[in-house]
Amino acid sequence: MERKVIITSDGSSTIHLPEWDEHYHSKHGAIQEAKHVFIKNGLSLFSNQKIDILEIGFGTGLNSFITFLKAPKLNLEIDYVGVEAYPVAIEEIEKLNYVKELKALEFEIVFREMHQQDWEKSNIISSSFVMTKRKQFFDEISDFEKYNLIYFDAFGARVQPELWTEDIFKIMYSALKNDGVLVTYSAKGSVRRAMQQVGFTVERLPGPPGKREMLRATKN
Repeated sequence: MERKVIITSDGSSTIHLPEWDEHYHSKHGAIQEAKHVFIKNGLSLFSNQKIDILEIGFGTGLNSFITFLKAPKLNLEIDYVGVEAYPVAIEEIEKLNYVKELKALEFEIVFREMHQQDWEKSNIISSSFVMTKRKQFFDEISDFEKYNLIYFDAFGARVQPELWTEDIFKIMYSALKNDGVLVTYSAKGSVRRAMQQVGFTVERLPGPPGKREMLRATKN
């Protein structure tokens, strides 16, 4: 499938799949979307503690890198697990401009390390950030009550509806600790209902630029 690195409206890059007319991030701004959905409405709920995060769709590594940058400001110690079935090629990663756009040039080595580290192995990125990447399909996840926070960043339901079903959200619900939170850019009614059906309490929140709403689900 053809893939192109493009620049989104906030100046940050993403990958476009023309055949699906799908992007790895919002064309209205990759960094803006990541900060709004996953940091403002997810990570920022936590401070002064150790937390476990599961990312569904590690992709370009943008969410993990922004989380690494934000963690010290929230005094968080993070164990981060990124799951990806189809890893992005290093040649594409090298075309992404996140380090520059985030004004984080002193951490360029961290962004590279996140992508170059071995899969299935825990890697100490810093004294307060440990990361494991798992090459895995989402329906193969079997973690039980492990995570405080899930970043659900799969491709959209229009192109991959099988990733947004009750069966998948049951797996997410099981993987979360009590009072754990799942955040996603999607606001589709079918997604919200699937989450509610498996036991989540679901909030509609204002979405990132170019999107009216997003969803946040809590395990009670």
